Amino acid sequence: MSQIGKQIVDFKVEAYANDDFKTVSKEDVLGKWSVFFFYPADFTFVCPTELEDLANNYDEFKATGAEIYSVSTDTHFVHKAWHDTSDTIKKIKYPMLADPTGVLSRGFEVMIEEVGLAERGTFIVNPKGEIVSYEVVAGNVGRNADELLRKLKALQFVDEHPAEVCPAKWKEGNETLKPNIDLVGKI
Repeated sequence: MSQIGKQIVDFKVEAYANDDFKTVSKEDVLGKWSVFFFYPADFTFVCPTELEDLANNYDEFKATGAEIYSVSTDTHFVHKAWHDTSDTIKKIKYPMLADPTGVLSRGFEVMIEEVGLAERGTFIVNPKGEIVSYEVVAGNVGRNADELLRKLKALQFVDEHPAEVCPAKWKEGNETLKPNIDLVGKI
């Protein structure tokens, strides 16, 4: 079943962000664009490469008005320990959400119940708290922050311009399409 348009689950979790612990809830997410970036576990192999890619592009995500939330079933204490011991993870400025109870992983339907870990799921959530994009990738394949940023910008554009659509490979500044009967069969 599709998750497009689904309201995100009500949640309140601990996070590690900016050298401190804090609580993040659904209320903190509403009113802005958000990216929930689930990964299996701290201290692993593919995960740090993905999180570093996001960290290297974080300023661009922030410039769109969006916040990134990385999420694993580890605790906020484990996130801090990983941040303190890994030069790669030290680059992270976005909140690292702790999901040891699985409230988020189950709410976004990415929990691998047999092992208590999250799939590599990426979700873009609009300011109303609705999922407008999601992708789940096999555990042995990393994701690309540039493509995620492109999708986010496209979703923001069509949200602001509901009479237009973004064609394949659309990038900010490129032409869009205005669906109408005259376009049928012309593309």
